Amino acid sequence: MTGVIPMTARRSSPRRPSSSQLLTRVRDRSPGLAAGLVGGVVAAGLGLGALTVLVMVLWISSPYPDSGPGGALHVAAALWLLAHGVELVRADTLSGVPAPVGVTPLLLSVVPVWLVHRAARDAVDADEDGVAPPVSARTAWAGVVLGYLTVGAGTALYAAGGSLRPSWAWTVLGLPAVVALSAGTGVWTAYGRPRGPVDRLLRLLPPGARRVLLGPRGREKFLVAVRAAGAAVAVCVGGGAGLVAVSSVWHGDVAREAFLRLTEGWSGRCAVLLLCVTLVPNAAVWGAAYALGPGFALGAGHGVGPWVSDPAPMLPPFPLLAAVPDAGAGTPWNWAAGVVPLAAGVTMGWFVGRGGMRWSVRRTAMIAGLAAAVCAAVLAVAAGMAGGPLGVGVLAQFGPVWWQVGGAALAWGVGVAVPVAVVVRVCGGWVARWRTAAATKAVTKAAAKAAEEASRALSLAEARAMASRTTTASRTTASRTTEASRATPQKAAPPQAAPPKATEPSKATAAKSSTPATPATPAKPSKPSGPSKSVRTPVVAPRDGVTLRKKTVPPVAPEATAPPSPRSVPHPKESEAYDLLPADEPVEDVWRDEALRARWDALRDELRQRTPEPEAPANTEPEPPAAKAEAEPPAPPSPQDRGTS
Repeated sequence: MTGVIPMTARRSSPRRPSSSQLLTRVRDRSPGLAAGLVGGVVAAGLGLGALTVLVMVLWISSPYPDSGPGGALHVAAALWLLAHGVELVRADTLSGVPAPVGVTPLLLSVVPVWLVHRAARDAVDADEDGVAPPVSARTAWAGVVLGYLTVGAGTALYAAGGSLRPSWAWTVLGLPAVVALSAGTGVWTAYGRPRGPVDRLLRLLPPGARRVLLGPRGREKFLVAVRAAGAAVAVCVGGGAGLVAVSSVWHGDVAREAFLRLTEGWSGRCAVLLLCVTLVPNAAVWGAAYALGPGFALGAGHGVGPWVSDPAPMLPPFPLLAAVPDAGAGTPWNWAAGVVPLAAGVTMGWFVGRGGMRWSVRRTAMIAGLAAAVCAAVLAVAAGMAGGPLGVGVLAQFGPVWWQVGGAALAWGVGVAVPVAVVVRVCGGWVARWRTAAATKAVTKAAAKAAEEASRALSLAEARAMASRTTTASRTTASRTTEASRATPQKAAPPQAAPPKATEPSKATAAKSSTPATPATPAKPSKPSGPSKSVRTPVVAPRDGVTLRKKTVPPVAPEATAPPSPRSVPHPKESEAYDLLPADEPVEDVWRDEALRARWDALRDELRQRTPEPEAPANTEPEPPAAKAEAEPPAPPSPQDRGTS
């Protein structure tokens, strides 16, 4: 027992981890939660800080501030909540009845939405070193939403003590909805825009639309419908902005007077100008509602549309309100605003018809109807956010009515977009078939032309190849014949026992020898070697600059290599031996030296064979070596001493 007790005691008291280890374990178990919380807090702080700086600058520059810096900070907090769609309540009114302020500047709402979207997207990504793995979507989304709403709750509590107090119903419902939706789009974008969440939303549609969008090629059809709806919304809002600009220019004097009446200082005018800029998207949506037909309300029971304009009689002076048409029935100029929804419907139908070339006409019409529904939903949401109350009584209804705008947009889309999509689909099929036929014809023609050109090129190549082979064969045959004819005369001729037949030159030589006439060319005297020994005429090498010609040396030169001929040619006289050596031969020097040396060697051998040695008498002494040396033909000249070219 004494050995067991200490061991038990040691086991019952394990070592407790430190606080840093616990923080590390928590961070490792949920790596994206802390990052999401920090990202949400930073996003909320950036938006709130930017708006606070702007309000403080305007308060400092104001010559007559109504309150101290605390009041300016309360206004900044209230405006930050208003940018999220939270309705405010103005308590200090002349009547003492709180007046709601529910018109949200849409341009001001872009800043917090973008900040939340980016914070959620960055919370999913890995850290800078890429070590931490991507976190789950729910963790990142929850972290960003909780961090942002924490700052939002504190801001709402602080703004409740100011002159512009947030409505708690809108704070509880509107603020979390905007933050959750923005964070969800950020996480969805970070994960590569998967199809699963979209499919879950599409299952809420009616069975017919669900079958079309979730069937084969459902993603392609949904994308076509979304693109068409987006193009139609852009045309509608852009057209509405154009209408507001034209009307503002038309009523420029009234707008300038309203701008000058609101305030006198430059700081106040800057504030009014900034307010007008943030409300430009709202004015564009109001213009789109006016073009669609329902128009917008300028007070309870007072509507403004293309058919009739009945604004409230006591409206506050504001530059954007100066663009409202004059009271009375509509004119053709007011009716011309219907061009905007017509252009939007044509654009929508064009997008659907061009994207549905492979679909049937019925399916194309269904996709056009779906695009019209998406466009109507987007415009209805925009109209609901662009309008709202500005007080009680007459100003309780201010701006377009969302359900009227949505219904009018759906009617324009179904009435214009569906027929245009069907027409574009049918005409596009005809055009596609015509283009296909024309392209096939052009390709066939080009292929035939290419085949013909290839055949011509092949025939020409074959003819050239045949001519080349024929030329090569003829050249080969000629070269072989020339080589054979050249090789035949180079063979040593056998010793001739009988003298050759007498020819005309030989007869003439014999006649000359029989007559005691003096020879034409005197021979150089040689040293007498004996009384009965015949003297041979040596072959003298030509000197520099001297060309050997016929009958320029004693006629003792033997016959050289005969020209190439298939038959044997009789050997020429000894006096004509030097004529076989050409005087001018256009060849290279090295080859010329070797050829001349070979010719001189052949000439010497021929002279030795054709010149018989005379029989020496018995009583004569042998010829001295000097005489023999003189009788021997000289060696072929060197290239420096040779005179022939």
